[in-house]
Amino acid sequence: MESTQHLPLAEIEDIQNEKLRHMLSLCTQGHKFYQKQWGDAGIDVAAIQTIDDLEQLPLTHKQELMEAPEDFRLNLPDLPLHERALWEVLYTTGSTSDPVPLYNTTYDYHAYLHQSQVVADISGISEDDIIANLFPLTPAPMGAFVRSAGNAYAAGATIFAALPGGAFGPFDVHRSLDQAVARVEKHRATILWGVPSYIRRLLIRALELKADLSSVRMCAITGEATSPALREDIRRCLREMGAAEPVIFNRYGSTELGAFAQCQEEGDWHNPAPELQYHEIVDPETGRRLPDGERGTLAVTHLDKRGTALVRFVVGDVVSIDRSPCPHCGRTSERVVGPVVRTKDLIKVKGMLINPDVLLETLQSMAAISEFQIVIQHQDQNDPLSMDEMLIKVALQAGAETEIGAEIAAQANRAVSVTPRVEFVEIEEIYTAGAQTKAVRFVDRRTPADSTVR
Repeated sequence: MESTQHLPLAEIEDIQNEKLRHMLSLCTQGHKFYQKQWGDAGIDVAAIQTIDDLEQLPLTHKQELMEAPEDFRLNLPDLPLHERALWEVLYTTGSTSDPVPLYNTTYDYHAYLHQSQVVADISGISEDDIIANLFPLTPAPMGAFVRSAGNAYAAGATIFAALPGGAFGPFDVHRSLDQAVARVEKHRATILWGVPSYIRRLLIRALELKADLSSVRMCAITGEATSPALREDIRRCLREMGAAEPVIFNRYGSTELGAFAQCQEEGDWHNPAPELQYHEIVDPETGRRLPDGERGTLAVTHLDKRGTALVRFVVGDVVSIDRSPCPHCGRTSERVVGPVVRTKDLIKVKGMLINPDVLLETLQSMAAISEFQIVIQHQDQNDPLSMDEMLIKVALQAGAETEIGAEIAAQANRAVSVTPRVEFVEIEEIYTAGAQTKAVRFVDRRTPADSTVR
């Protein structure tokens, strides 16, 4: 399949329209959820001929996928074998104990390899690269870990896995932080592929061990929000080990979507395969599509899927879309424009709606802080009706003084208009590299049965 990245927008949309008609036809034949949803709404699906007509269909919310993931899997026994044979099951976040399965057929896996080839081309990953997969080995196969290999295959690159993560089960296969540093050094990795908080801890430890990671030229990060300050600190660590002009490629996306690609650091995110999925910005309450350039909620429609298929699926991120040619690389597919705000993470503290990302960015910019964790809890842990309290646990860099606590509280107040209590702790109380998937930087303890964790 040829990439559509440089076709005129009108030609891309013609391809999308044709793909959409076929995808909707498959859903009406073998997709339990959409058969019921569209049937109950009395929608004439055959009348939806173009991507502009998608607005006639209701939105799909993640809660609906979480409640009945099997209903989102196409069941079409007359399809060719490669379109119905199950290749892999990936899991995306649902509840902590019960992640949501996403099914991919052989057809879908090949489509992801195609998408990954384009991502590699856009981001500058080549067959000369050696990728260190630093994602944790988890109880359920998470997309980031499994797909690392596929991305390497697509680019023709070499890859190895460090196998960090919290140990579980009887088999001794997980590796420590020091072992991960040693593997990166031994294999002369050129790309570190993982969660930014783990990559940062690995680099700090590498500096302590005086390891030679000068071969690293890029960090491909995903899985958690990062600030310019955190990304610069990662670059600082690499420069101190002799890496020349290290690049940080933010692999924004999700297991449901795959990854978007930046043609330059800190740039917009290209849709690498507009023939596979269509993106729109919507009002999450009404489903109305918003004009390009206006910020709203991102929704995706699979145009060529055979396993778990999603139509107008609300991703939950507030962004905008630009469909003009990229001023940097000239590609004509749409670009997602940040800043990315995750609506599910907006919370109320002391009656005020705050965006934790603003506070996270503020704390990440303070050089004296090594790690931190924001805890929202009741002032009296035994009284659920007591007032809210924001506690910031802080592990300081070596040599930093605890007098900085007043400055941390003041900076937090300027960011979100809430004054926290600051508590200094050892770094292991916040984040133990290798034992945790990533640093848990935000915890809401006011609702123990369904706490917010980031």
